Amino acid sequence: MYFNGRLFLRALSLSLFHQPFSIRRWAYVLFFSVLFLAFLGVVALGRLVDRILFSGYRRQPVEKPVFIIAPPRSGTTLTQNLLSLDEDRFLHLKMYQTIFPAVCFQRCFDAVAWIDRALGRPAERLLGWCEKKWFGGWDDLHKMRLNQPEEDDALFLYAFASEAIYMLFPFVKQLWEAGFPDALPPEDRVRLMRYYRSCLQRHLHANGPDRTLLSKATQSCGTLDSLNAEFPDARFITIIRHPYRSLASHVSLFVPVWQAHSPEITKDGPVAKEYGQLAIDWYRHLFEFRNRVDPARYYCIDYRDLVRNPREAIEKVYAHFGWTIPPQLRERLTAATERQRDFKSKHEYTLEEFGMTREGVQAQLGDLLDFYKLER
Repeated sequence: MYFNGRLFLRALSLSLFHQPFSIRRWAYVLFFSVLFLAFLGVVALGRLVDRILFSGYRRQPVEKPVFIIAPPRSGTTLTQNLLSLDEDRFLHLKMYQTIFPAVCFQRCFDAVAWIDRALGRPAERLLGWCEKKWFGGWDDLHKMRLNQPEEDDALFLYAFASEAIYMLFPFVKQLWEAGFPDALPPEDRVRLMRYYRSCLQRHLHANGPDRTLLSKATQSCGTLDSLNAEFPDARFITIIRHPYRSLASHVSLFVPVWQAHSPEITKDGPVAKEYGQLAIDWYRHLFEFRNRVDPARYYCIDYRDLVRNPREAIEKVYAHFGWTIPPQLRERLTAATERQRDFKSKHEYTLEEFGMTREGVQAQLGDLLDFYKLER
């Protein structure tokens, strides 16, 4: 199992010894670091059990996986939910499966679910109540439930190669490789991808060995080249949304977390600007990647088309990759399109709120704006 211990120790050092002393920050960092290491230990143990009891996963092929990759707040969740409706073709990851990525855990959860159904689903109802308490506050931004499709960020988090670490360790420049794994040394990139492949093999082996793996991962904007090298037959679906919209919304998700452990961090200060720069570099990396990948394996959805007519947008994806749309999927997509017409986001943000400007974005992404015909 790959874990970037060097980067983890650097993060601890930056938080605890290279900042003015703060009891609150120390408490947050130590508590969540211990919790993280505990989960990491449990997952490592589960993966060891797999090697003994479920070794068949090693022979599980990961053929033509589909990766939905775009900067956060660009419609990746909607796209994943729509493609996940094609249950005969695709196998997605659910949140609990990304938290416990081992076959042995999956078998245990399957057994518990079977017993719960036999008893009238009391545990399911209790869990539903708990989920609303735990995640309900995020529903307007990103609805999360343990048994619903989710991005596989947790898999990368266990490797300490995820932008999620910036929530607790807001040192984007010093920990750049965490949010941009393509910047890791070549040997680390290979080890990270081998670990990631083993996670996908386990998931397919346990849940649908004959289906196509469907993954959604916003943090993989910085892992494109590594993924393409490890999975040379993969299909890449990206989404272009105007950076003026997505950048501000992206940074807004992290500000409340930063201020919980470090109140001195302002929403328009250096930390927010550095994090915004990461997102800009993701845009640039995605834009350049389109010239390094076989066009037959790459498709870009226009966010405006996706929210206006989800069914039509997904039909174009299927046409590009030569997939057949089953009749029941067309019906589900039609129903999803009707629901989307009633949706309106309750959150609007501006670049200026987070220390960024349109001129600054244009200076770095002007050619991207022109290529996709996005207003300057």
